[in-house]
Amino acid sequence: MAFDVLYMLLNLGLIAYLIGNMTNLVVHRTSRTRLFRDTIQAASSFSVRNQLPVRLQDQMLAHLCLKFRTDSEGLQQQETLDSLPKAIRSSISHYLFYSLVDNVFLFRGVSTDLLFQLVSEMKAEYFPPKEDVILQNEAPTDFYILVTGAVDLLVLKNGVEQVVGEAKEGDIFGEIGVLCYRPQLFTVRTKRLCQLLRLNRTTFLNIIQANVGDGTIIMNNLLQHLKDTDNPIMQGILKETENMLARGRMDLPLNLCFATLRRDDSLLHRLLKRGLDPNESDNNGRTALHIAASKGSENCILLLLYYGADPNYKDSEGIVPLWEALLGGHNKVAKLLKENGANINAGDVGHYACTAAEQNNLTLLKQIIYYGGDVTCPSHNGHTALHAAVCEGNIEIVKFLVEQGADINKPDVHHWTPSELAEQQGHEEIKAIFESSKELETKTDQSSMFVPEKQFLGRFTSEPVIRPAPIDTSDGSCSQSRPRRRTNNFHNSLFGIMSAARNGEKGLLLSVNRNKGVTDSIVTSARVVISCPEIGHVHGKLIVLPGTFKEFIEIGAKKFGIFGAKVVTKEGVEIDDIDVIRDGDHLVFVTNDGHQ
Repeated sequence: MAFDVLYMLLNLGLIAYLIGNMTNLVVHRTSRTRLFRDTIQAASSFSVRNQLPVRLQDQMLAHLCLKFRTDSEGLQQQETLDSLPKAIRSSISHYLFYSLVDNVFLFRGVSTDLLFQLVSEMKAEYFPPKEDVILQNEAPTDFYILVTGAVDLLVLKNGVEQVVGEAKEGDIFGEIGVLCYRPQLFTVRTKRLCQLLRLNRTTFLNIIQANVGDGTIIMNNLLQHLKDTDNPIMQGILKETENMLARGRMDLPLNLCFATLRRDDSLLHRLLKRGLDPNESDNNGRTALHIAASKGSENCILLLLYYGADPNYKDSEGIVPLWEALLGGHNKVAKLLKENGANINAGDVGHYACTAAEQNNLTLLKQIIYYGGDVTCPSHNGHTALHAAVCEGNIEIVKFLVEQGADINKPDVHHWTPSELAEQQGHEEIKAIFESSKELETKTDQSSMFVPEKQFLGRFTSEPVIRPAPIDTSDGSCSQSRPRRRTNNFHNSLFGIMSAARNGEKGLLLSVNRNKGVTDSIVTSARVVISCPEIGHVHGKLIVLPGTFKEFIEIGAKKFGIFGAKVVTKEGVEIDDIDVIRDGDHLVFVTNDGHQ
C-alpha cells in the first residue's frame, strides 16, 4: 500500500513538472508573438495616422518582420558582437570581413593597420528587399559596404525615380558624400535580402587623422575612380572635388606627397605655405621631391626646392630624387636637380648601376657616369653592375663596364665573381672579353699599382683602376652602409601643422608660374635670417643669401627701408664680405647711430 502511494506521488510530480515546462514554453513563445503583434499594430496605426505612402508602410513592416525573424532564429549578429569585449569583437570582425574590405577600391594600397581599425569599427546590418538604405540628398553620415545581396542606385528626375546603376557584393556606396561632404547623390534601395557593413563618417575621419599617409591614398583612389568613370555626373563631381582640394576645403588630412602625386602645384603651394615639412616622407621614406622627380613635374620641384627640400634625401632603399628623374627619363628635371645641389653619390650608386644593367639600359649607365657616379662600385649587398650584365648576357654592357675598370674577379655576397658567373652560364663571348682584359692587365707595368691609371675612368681622375682610393664614409657614397630610416609622420599631423604654423618663418611666396628664372635664386644652398631691431623688426626673416654683398645690402634696404646700413652679427661684429657669411647665420641691419 505504501509503495502504491509513493508511486502515485512520483507520477503526479513528474506530470506537474512536464506541464509546467510546456506552459512556460508556450507562454514565452506567446509573449514574443504578442510583442511582435503589438509592434506591427503600432507601426500600422502610425502609418495610418500620418497617412504615409504605401511604399513606406511596406518598408516599415518588412523591416520589423526581418528583425523578428532574425531574433527568433538566433541571427542577432551585431547584438552578439556588441555584448563581447572589444578585443574579441575586433578579432571576429577581422576574421569575417577583413578580406572583403581589403578588396574595396577605396582602400587599395592602404596599410594593414588602417584596415584593421576600419573593420573593427564597422557594424553589420541586415536589410529586407525593397528597403531604402540611403536617400538622395540626405546628409552624409555613413557609408556602406555590401557583404551579400544587391542594391539599385536611383535618382529622382522630374518626379520619377530612375535606376542609374547597381551595386553588388563587395561594392561600396555613400563614400562620395562622406569624403567630399556633400549630400548623397543617389537613393540606394535593396533588391533582395542584404547584409551591409556600415561605418560612421565621424569615426572614419578620426581614424584617418591618425593615418595621414593612408588618408591621401584613399583620396587619390577616389579621384582615380571618378576619373575612370564615364558617367557625366561623376565627371562633374571630380571637377568640383579638385576645386575643393585646391581651395583647401577638404576634411581629409592632405600631405605634400598627395599633391605632388597629382602634379597639383597649386595645392602643393598652399600646403607648403601652411608650414608643412618639405622633407616629410611616406611609409617608404620617399619625399614629395622623390615623387616629383619620378613624375617629371618641374613646377613641383621648383616649389619644393624653394621651401627647403633636401635634393639629396635618401628613401629607405637609398634612392635619391636625382636617380628617380634619371630612371623616369626626365633629363630636364635631372639637370634642374643637379643645378640645385643634387649629388647622385649621396645614394647607393652601385644599386643604380645594377638596375640599369638589369634593364639592359646602356644609356642609363652612361647618364650615371655623366652625373658623377661610378658604375663599377658595388651595391650595399656586394652585387655589381658587371654581375647583373653577365647574368643578363648583355655583351655590349659587359664590354662597356670592363672599359670603365670593373673588376671581373670581385665576389658578391654569395662569393660569385663575374668571371665565374660567365663560366657557369656558358657565355663564351663574355669569357673572351674577360680573357682579353686579363691579357691587357698582364702587359701593364707593375708600377701601376702605385700610380693611378686614368685612361679607363675618364672623368674620375682621383681613383686608380687596380686599387681604388679610400672613399670618405661621410659623403654617402656607394660603399657606405645605409641605416634604415624610421619614418615619422608627426610633422604633418594636426599638432605638427599647428606647431609649424606658429613657429615657422614666412618667406617670400613663389608663384607656380615662375618655372624659369627661379633656379637662379635657389641654386645657392645658404639661407640666413635678417632683422632690424631699430625699426621694431626683432624676429627676423629667412632669405636666400645672394651672390654679392652689394645685393645683400639692397635686400636689407628694400625690406627695412634703411639705406647706407651696416651688417653685424648678433654679437655686434661688423661684416663687409659675403664670403664670411655662413648658412644659418642671424644678421642684423643697423645704421651708424644704431651700431654705436
